[in-house]
Amino acid sequence: MAPKHLAKDARFFRGKPIEDELELEAAGPRRFHYGELAAATANFSDDRRLGSGGFGSVYRGFLNDGDVAVKRVAETSRQGWKEFVAEVRIISRLRHRNLVPLIGWCHDGGDELLLVYELMPNGSLDAHIHSPENVLPWPVRYEVVLGVGAALMYLHQEAEQRVVHRDIKPSNVMLDASLNARLGDFGLARLIDGRRSRTTGIAGTMGYIDAGCFLAGRASVESDVYSFGVVLLELACGRRPAVVLDGGEDAIHLAQWVWDTHGGGGSGFLDAADARLNGEFDVEEMERVLVVGLWCAHPDRGLRPSIRQTVSVLRFEASPPILPAKMPVATYGPPVSGAPETGSSDGSAGVKISMAAGSASATVQLNALSCL
Repeated sequence: MAPKHLAKDARFFRGKPIEDELELEAAGPRRFHYGELAAATANFSDDRRLGSGGFGSVYRGFLNDGDVAVKRVAETSRQGWKEFVAEVRIISRLRHRNLVPLIGWCHDGGDELLLVYELMPNGSLDAHIHSPENVLPWPVRYEVVLGVGAALMYLHQEAEQRVVHRDIKPSNVMLDASLNARLGDFGLARLIDGRRSRTTGIAGTMGYIDAGCFLAGRASVESDVYSFGVVLLELACGRRPAVVLDGGEDAIHLAQWVWDTHGGGGSGFLDAADARLNGEFDVEEMERVLVVGLWCAHPDRGLRPSIRQTVSVLRFEASPPILPAKMPVATYGPPVSGAPETGSSDGSAGVKISMAAGSASATVQLNALSCL
């Protein structure tokens, strides 16, 4: 077979020819030249770096239109050209007050992929929840709960084309100047059609991935709801998704820790609340966040709420569910081969996390656990 002849202006990414699908978009985010963004970030200097993750680093940039956040996709990232195009296309179709707006993108023909977002002055939720110096007040936390819930309801049920985010976690929730929650980082997101509510392939960050999704090898709106539940518990308890047991070698998941230690509700349930709040929170709101967090993280995905049911309870438009006193035992199928497409990880490897209560509990070995 004769080799294909490439046009003189053909573009390449990581040594392979690509089509400039983004240039065909009639309307969408602005295309930047690499030189513009290099100048805006002082040539991506370390003192402009806002953070780093599995898909690269984010830098503060200064443009004529104002301050921006420039995401520089790492060359070692599993995000390739198709994933980059998908991210730009998905975000450019979305309009919601609780999503981080995409301003533009850049690919000048080499191996550099850059995304330009509106800058969120207060950084990520993760930095605020676990800050040893500044404790995030409960009213702000509850508004964050409602904001992320509204963003997910838009993605799952209200957008013109429904979206599964696949990487819901505090480090992907940004806070704007007024501390309003904005969900960002759509590098793992996928569009779903009206007949299908799941995608092939697992993705996300350990500790926030539904174990059933991890073993079945597919993500769904239910797995997004599970991740949201973990975030709710993290906001309420001030703890990361893995609660280390005495001795430090083993840990249980935060959902199981709340269920085992404090039950599914009733007396003592509020003892799970973040001790750093010193009891300064609305009792009914705290109870709802804890109960809804456990409901969303239910081991049986068939018993989890939709995001609309979740938001209705959190807005006091519906009554909270009555949960069992002990965490139900999860039953999973055989594990699938292959590694998940994961987000950033900053934990230690080889920590075993028990995913259900009792002697018949299912356990999975989660390497590179991000929640420790």
